[in-house]
Formats: sequence, structure tokens, C-alpha cells
Amino acid sequence: MKNCWEQSMPTIKEAKHLLDEAKILFPGPWIEHSINVGKAAELIARSCKDLNPDIALVLGMLHDIGNRYGNTYMKHILLGHNFAMEKGYAKVAKVCLTHSFNCHDIRATFGKWDYFSKDEYDFVKNYIQSVEYDDYDKLIQLCDALALPSGICLMEKRMIDVALRHGLHEHTIDQWKATFETKSYFEKKIGRPIYSILPGVVENTFTL
Repeated sequence: MKNCWEQSMPTIKEAKHLLDEAKILFPGPWIEHSINVGKAAELIARSCKDLNPDIALVLGMLHDIGNRYGNTYMKHILLGHNFAMEKGYAKVAKVCLTHSFNCHDIRATFGKWDYFSKDEYDFVKNYIQSVEYDDYDKLIQLCDALALPSGICLMEKRMIDVALRHGLHEHTIDQWKATFETKSYFEKKIGRPIYSILPGVVENTFTL
């Protein structure tokens, strides 16, 4: 039996169209990153009996869709949420918010909170503190930490890439620990290391 939100998921074709449209509005490496998050999510979902690979692919592709409005730092999560809700894509909207907060604490993210009003910030804070993450939320959080624009890589390389661009803070270790816990969760779920089912990890980790 499908969840109610599955009835309102965009198709893969529709998701690709939204990314193509976003690429025209705000081109950049975030497009390739989003595609690779989707690919990783799809592959891991194929090894999970209770996850739909097509849904995982779409959620990965659209998790950063708020970037279609330009370089707004963390505001992209709320812009993506609002955009998806206007389209009727409730689960996409949720993932737009949850993908950046794997430990239910908005202080743990690396991004800047520029462009937020107090009401907008409070909305995101309260949402993340109260929402329950399902396996799709966790999967996109994990795959976001596995995907560079160039392809899927060792998680530690992606973590350092983000830290070098955004800096470290007092909650960084908490966020990293939560990411490793999510990795272990899915490895137990599929019964093998996630890297064994992801292509190009060696090439994208150990090349310039």
C-alpha cells in the first residue's frame, strides 16, 4: 500500500525537466551534484526491499531544487520546500528541508543563514526539531554526503570538501557522527558496504 505522498511524487521525466529548467535559471555544479545524489540514492534503494528506487532517484535529484532561485546559501532549503509544495510534491518539499540536518539540529549545518527572516528561521527550526525522518530522508542525507559534481566519492572526501568551503564549527563533529551512523544503518539494511554498489568511488576519490 502506497503512502499518501507517493501519489503526488513527480515522475523521473518531470524531475529531469525541473532540473533542466533550474539549470537555465541558475547554472552551476549543484546540478551535477544533484544528479549524482539521485544516482547514489537509486542504487542503494535497489538493495532495500522497502524502498522504491524511482522515488529515491527523484528525491535525490530535487533535494537542492531551491537553488533554482540563485545563490541564497541556506535559504535554498526553504525556497525548495515552498517550490515543491506549490507543485503539490509534499515529500520532495520535506526532503528539501531535512537533507541538511541529519541530527535534528539546525545549528549543525555548514551553510550561512543569510536572507532568512526571523519567522522563516523559526519555521525551519521548529520543523526540523519536530519532524520524524523516514528512510528516504535518511537516504538523501547520506547520499548528499557521497556525491560531488564529478561523481560519487568516499564520504570523507565530500565532508572535507564542504568543510573547506564553509569552515568548521562546534557542531561539525556531531553532524559527521550522525552521517556515519546513517551509513552504518543502511549497510546493515543492505547487508554489505554501500561502496560495493556505488560506481566510480575510487576514481572520484583518488583523482584530482
